[in-house]
Amino acid sequence: MDQPPDARAALPDLDTPDAPIRPHCLVRTDDDGEPADTTPSYIRVGDRSPAWSDLYHVTLRLSWPRFLAAGFGLAVALNLVFALLYLAVGGLEGGTMGAFADAFYFSVQTMSTVGYGNLHPVTHPANLLASLEAMLGMTGFALAAAVSYARVSRPSARLLFSRVAVVARHEGRPALMFRCANRGYNHILEAKVAVTLVQTEATPEGERMRGFHELALKHPSTPVFALPWTIIHPIDADSPLHGRTQEQLAQAGAEIIVLLSGIDDAYGQAVHARHSYIATELRWDARFADVLTRARDGRTRIDLRRFHDVQPESGPPVQGA
Repeated sequence: MDQPPDARAALPDLDTPDAPIRPHCLVRTDDDGEPADTTPSYIRVGDRSPAWSDLYHVTLRLSWPRFLAAGFGLAVALNLVFALLYLAVGGLEGGTMGAFADAFYFSVQTMSTVGYGNLHPVTHPANLLASLEAMLGMTGFALAAAVSYARVSRPSARLLFSRVAVVARHEGRPALMFRCANRGYNHILEAKVAVTLVQTEATPEGERMRGFHELALKHPSTPVFALPWTIIHPIDADSPLHGRTQEQLAQAGAEIIVLLSGIDDAYGQAVHARHSYIATELRWDARFADVLTRARDGRTRIDLRRFHDVQPESGPPVQGA
């Protein structure tokens, strides 16, 4: 089957009446159900809130390499600024490495409150500037420690979602299926999953709006989430996917949003993960490869190397679900 054009392309200008409808991916995540990046998949027009007004949440969502790089870069930039200020006001004694180098290293020592004693200020402007930098340094390190603790202590679901969803026959009727696995060594208790179809629809008045349709699931919850879990949505006459083809879903900008939540048995706190599938990530007449085998000692072996693999359906094809 020929695949439709990449549905993750940029949105067309909605002011154009005949602009094609394409999804804008409300949920963009990696395989673990975590946000793929901090850049939202939408643009706000008329919102005058500066980007740094939500700096706390931005720092929480940054990856560790970006978070550490941003902290290091900010520290170097601040020390360079204070070094220039010390050069401007003067009043430092005990330097032996040159004016700028002495000013920079004195700034580092002052901001970190190390104070070796070789370099020291001798004038009122230099002492005032050093006092300001010391207070700024203590405040900055306190905030950095608080954000780092919040990042470390925040439980993560560490769930692996299949990269594609399949549409195949299950118990004699078409069904939408995808699966997820717990990559952690903990158990997620009282796990619940909700699946919603989001698509662009036209009202009787001719307006285009995003419609939300909950997809009924065969087993929407499990008491203990440890082994891979295949989520199944039977496509019956009441399903919003009934009679739909992959091309029709792509034209409607359809996106299937998955929200999974539960309780981490190690932390005792609620965890959640999210994922989404668009039309190009649906595979008709396909079935997931088996990943469960029995080890020699009797334990269940999970082969995550085949977790995303699909194979053709051997039965009659599913036409338009």
